[in-house]
Amino acid sequence: MTAWLRERMVLLLGLGVLAYTFVPIAVVVLMSFNEPAARNVYSFDGFTLHNWANICEDAAMCEALGLSLRIGFLATLVATVLGTLAGFALVRHDFAGRSSANLLIFLPMAAPEIVLGSSLLTLFVAAGASGLLGFWTILIAHIMFCLSFVVVTVRSRLAGLDDTLEQAAADLYATPAQTFWRVTFPLVLPGILGAALLSFSLSFDDFIITNLNSGNETTFPMYVWGAYRVGVPMQVNVIGTLMLLFSLAVVVTGELVSRRRRRALV
Repeated sequence: MTAWLRERMVLLLGLGVLAYTFVPIAVVVLMSFNEPAARNVYSFDGFTLHNWANICEDAAMCEALGLSLRIGFLATLVATVLGTLAGFALVRHDFAGRSSANLLIFLPMAAPEIVLGSSLLTLFVAAGASGLLGFWTILIAHIMFCLSFVVVTVRSRLAGLDDTLEQAAADLYATPAQTFWRVTFPLVLPGILGAALLSFSLSFDDFIITNLNSGNETTFPMYVWGAYRVGVPMQVNVIGTLMLLFSLAVVVTGELVSRRRRRALV
């Protein structure tokens, strides 16, 4: 038995970690089909499709969800564009203050969220925007902390690229624009897409920074936090399950596309 455990120790530990990780997710999926006897009791009392058929039974929840989606998409778009440009500048160009810029990029990632949120709130108040807290202040805050993650992700992708392909394109009389769009950009695109997905996840999930700079607006995480005190509707689990299915679809699609490309090269 001891020898058997030693041989399979890594496998058993890996399965244990996976089980520990996926049990909460399984509970969310299970509770999306739950018909609880009480509003705030997380015990499976009966199977029902009512939660899925009436996702927006609580209109406030769908309004908060829509706000989070709008902010997430806009923050992802702006942060991805700016972060990609900054990543190219930090890797492909040498300029004064480059080392300092690399260091400053990590500060929003290293600082606690409560510090970032309170600092941004102080900035908005000092700028005279204390009465304008809402959609735009949330968006600015989300772009700020998503930008660092995009720059780091794109920069890592660029740093790992072999420049011989670009040199080969130049040897074949490709213009700099043709080299970028036909060689460099397709190679960097997986990193850009990964950075965009990471930014959207961070924006959609954020609570602390958003809560400090939201004014009267309510995002989905803020709604869940507020609803917990009076009773969380089971439709919250439906939203969580849909987000899980969307994430799985993105991962599976990316894996299928990668396999198809590898087969085409072979």
